[in-house]
Amino acid sequence: MKEFNINNLVRPNVAGLKPYSSARDEYQSTGSEMVFLDANENPFQTDVNRYPDPQQRNLKAELAKIKNVSTEHILLGNGSDEVLDLLFRAFCEPGEDNVITLPPTYGMYKVLANINNIENREVLLNSDFEPNIEEILNSVDQNTKMIFLCSPNNPTGNSFSEEKISHILENFKGLVIIDEAYIDFSTEESWLNKLEQYPNLVITQTLSKAFGMAGIRLGICYASVEIIEILNKIKPPYNVNELTQLRALDRVLNKEKVDSEISDLLKERALLSEALVEVNFIEKIYASDANFILVKVDNANKRYDQLIEKGIVIRNRTTQPLCENTLRFTVGTGEENEKLLKALKDID
Repeated sequence: MKEFNINNLVRPNVAGLKPYSSARDEYQSTGSEMVFLDANENPFQTDVNRYPDPQQRNLKAELAKIKNVSTEHILLGNGSDEVLDLLFRAFCEPGEDNVITLPPTYGMYKVLANINNIENREVLLNSDFEPNIEEILNSVDQNTKMIFLCSPNNPTGNSFSEEKISHILENFKGLVIIDEAYIDFSTEESWLNKLEQYPNLVITQTLSKAFGMAGIRLGICYASVEIIEILNKIKPPYNVNELTQLRALDRVLNKEKVDSEISDLLKERALLSEALVEVNFIEKIYASDANFILVKVDNANKRYDQLIEKGIVIRNRTTQPLCENTLRFTVGTGEENEKLLKALKDID
């Protein structure tokens, strides 16, 4: 593996930054009931009159149990988008550095690069929607700080080859970000079990998909202690609000129900894939490791408009590289999937 030194990646101003110390970070609880007169809060009880735990300790403790990692390896954010933005701000010097993304993929990587004035070098996936290793590594220079891999990938639905991801991790001395938003629907193992093996590995996950918590905005970053410490320096002190923490904790503690829902969705995904074969204008159904199915149709714009007219909202991906005339169907409930299939079969 190429030599990796986190000190060579972090922005100098971030490395020397003294983070903001919130009121709740400045003391250790004595175990007795505390009187809080430190943060200029309203003292009258509303259930949310106090600032939330800035380190989300209770939630991290439960996530650590189900993911089999230490809490020191976890950072939580206001959705995965905040986590990704923190990575840009911590490690990429505006106007100087660059990152590599692999279209077709999640569009926020490019948006965040543009917001942070970071060059985004795009290396297309190959015809099998797999990373082109040679082109990726040939695109790297001394200012390349991060490579983004979405696996399972959005919008294609496939998980990338373990061998190819390992090759990138071992031959790139910057950060490799593996976005595992859809990992709970995959037959592949999470890269969390390789966290200790690769110091340059960063994994992002979310409660928005399999956990059904898109509305509370809770993103998760898993990385080395050194990387998490750097991100903690620049995150807003109370970036995850109290209501989000409570709802997320309740859901995480109910993992059996989550697992049952995932199982139901996987069954529905299989049934939907089989039924889509009968739709005459669908030319190809791509295998999926996520909670959606990408299909190639005769005319994506036409079919999208027809489905909208029937009250079915799906995603038209025809403008994405390698995705001409493709539509993406999220796997819904059995009833929702039946409505989709009926609409597809009813249109000419």
